[in-house]
Amino acid sequence: METIIKRVDINNIDNNIIKQAGNILKEGGLVAFPTETVYGIGANSLDVNAINKIYEAKGRPSDNPLIVHVSSKQDVQKYAKKINYTAEKLMDEFWPGPLTLIFEKRDIIPDNITGGLNTVAIRMPSHTIARSIIKEADLPIAAPSANISGRPSPTMAEHVINDLNGKVDMIIDGGYCEIGLESTVLDVTDTIPTILRPGGITKEMLEQVVGKVFVDPAIKKSNKNLIPKSPGMKYRHYAPNANLFVFSGASNKVIVHINELIKTEQEKGNKVGVIATKQTKEMYYCDDVIVIGDENKPDEIASNLFRVLREFDNKKVESIYCEAFSNKDIGSATMNRLLKAAGNKIINID
Repeated sequence: METIIKRVDINNIDNNIIKQAGNILKEGGLVAFPTETVYGIGANSLDVNAINKIYEAKGRPSDNPLIVHVSSKQDVQKYAKKINYTAEKLMDEFWPGPLTLIFEKRDIIPDNITGGLNTVAIRMPSHTIARSIIKEADLPIAAPSANISGRPSPTMAEHVINDLNGKVDMIIDGGYCEIGLESTVLDVTDTIPTILRPGGITKEMLEQVVGKVFVDPAIKKSNKNLIPKSPGMKYRHYAPNANLFVFSGASNKVIVHINELIKTEQEKGNKVGVIATKQTKEMYYCDDVIVIGDENKPDEIASNLFRVLREFDNKKVESIYCEAFSNKDIGSATMNRLLKAAGNKIINID
């Protein structure tokens, strides 16, 4: 397959390119495009064959549900059986934006998009290009992250091209994704909503609107027998090629420990890398240190995480060492992705 690659300026959108993308989706093809979270690989949510193409292109397990993207709140009524008061309040407050809601599905939604579950995940993105494409196609668009399954999610078109060139019909280059982490996934089918995946809309933000919100224990603990209701719950995700190690503890002790590991690995002739903040970058004795951001700017760290992991792939390091970040606000989503990439393991330094 020859992939069409087009650059679109978000401030001056070429409608001819949007129409071309919409036509490909209508015809059952795959289009990768930017959202405010990460790049997604889009297909017609109502077309079983098109959905199967996503699983094939990504190498994604078929029991890992996909998120349906819509261009208006009114569209949800077509695909969800019941929209309760809680869901209405959340859509009014956070849509369009990085919040995915899980509803009981209508029969129009194929089982292969939901992993065989009777629920469907729906989101209305805020990114202008994404919404333009969905509106042009006049279809609900399934759009998981546009990467090979298990790899760091793509926040730049370059990442998508590296993973999916020749596997999708079209890639829209719309620049860098602002948030850089996938959407928050919230189950609203029960009386008290439950976070199944943390993201840009935090628990604190949700509770300000609807009161108490649960966090699914599976977010913090791997379970091979889990039947996932949300992307990112069951399988190892976001992983770089190198072994990733995350260290928690007092900063000075963590830095000393990482430097000892660096020395040991370098003496063996192994190439290692360090993910550091602006505050700690000069404290590591390592040739390959990449700054993820300012420790006082958690949004910046979240936005840069996947880019940094992919940069280390380019550097071909064998091990990556990283300090743990704050779990506060969007930091909970950053740490969720970081630990998933590290196989849900964190090393505590006393």
